[in-house]
Amino acid sequence: MNSLSNTLVSRVIQSIAPVSEPARLRAQRHLDTLTKPLGSLGRLEPLAAQIVAIHDGPFNEPMSKGVYIFAADHGVAEEGVSAYPREVTHQMVLNFVSGGAAINVLARLHNATLTVVDVGVDADFGALPGLVHCKVCRGTKNMLHEAAMTDEELAAALSVGISMADRAAAAGHAVVAIGEMGIGNTTAASVITCQLTGSTPELATGLGTGVEPAAYARKLSAVRAAQHKYFDSPISIASTHSALEILRCVGGLEIAAMTGMILAAAQRKLVVVVDGFISAVAAALAVAMEPHVAGYLIAGHCSKEPGHKLLLNFLGLTPVLDLGMRLGEGTGAVLAFSVLESAIRLYTEMATFASAQVSEASQ
Repeated sequence: MNSLSNTLVSRVIQSIAPVSEPARLRAQRHLDTLTKPLGSLGRLEPLAAQIVAIHDGPFNEPMSKGVYIFAADHGVAEEGVSAYPREVTHQMVLNFVSGGAAINVLARLHNATLTVVDVGVDADFGALPGLVHCKVCRGTKNMLHEAAMTDEELAAALSVGISMADRAAAAGHAVVAIGEMGIGNTTAASVITCQLTGSTPELATGLGTGVEPAAYARKLSAVRAAQHKYFDSPISIASTHSALEILRCVGGLEIAAMTGMILAAAQRKLVVVVDGFISAVAAALAVAMEPHVAGYLIAGHCSKEPGHKLLLNFLGLTPVLDLGMRLGEGTGAVLAFSVLESAIRLYTEMATFASAQVSEASQ
């Protein structure tokens, strides 16, 4: 019998279509007619073609952009795996809402609408304005003792993300960045990365928020223990049930919400700009559930977290930027917006050889 989460995801993925290859080919042919040597815009050209293939229709410019931050706490944080106490999740959400975080600065700079979602913070925000209140529960359970979520909690968190994709589409956003906040979430992400990629804990587990050697040892031990407790071997790719079970056992409420949003954003034909390690874990889970999702993804940047590189390889994505960042919050994804907008402006506004009456290269 299907679980609640499996039923919910199945309803979404059955209507996810691959991106339009005819539109991509038309876009590339148009790029080849612009007043420049063939291929001279480098990676801007395939980025523009991918966005055209995703959108598969006329553009409204400037492109409307949204960034969504999902916040939740993790029970595994009680194992001392982070440099910061658990209450920092709550404190940073307040910082987001008041406009003082790095993502606030970048969202304002790049004219992106910021939405902050409480999907599982271990705090009471009351009726705090500026926050989307979707709390499923006050954080996951400690994965070392029991599964992080029940199936009902997982389905509820996935549903939050799906509703945010619907909200993004209703707002007219063509491009969305996916970010997060949650103390302890790199531990969860490391376990998931091992299961999806077949990597060892040593290769998938980084310093997260900058832990000292003793805390890193506890973190690595937690990743190994979670693997041993729940999993015998890595999953087979494209297994919806297995990906959901990994998410339920060792994931986070914010990771589940991001996964739901990525799936539904692909269903809605939105460009999804993936941020760092945690965001990439959600993207990889979504692709494991429905491979067509990969065509809607753009990697905003490459994080310093070693697991992020493993996931980018798993997804077949080349990051737009590589700035040595490891902040999260959607910051790397929003920084990539300017590159994506440049690619589309060049595609839509450059003259062709014919319209500018410029001679083309001799064959």
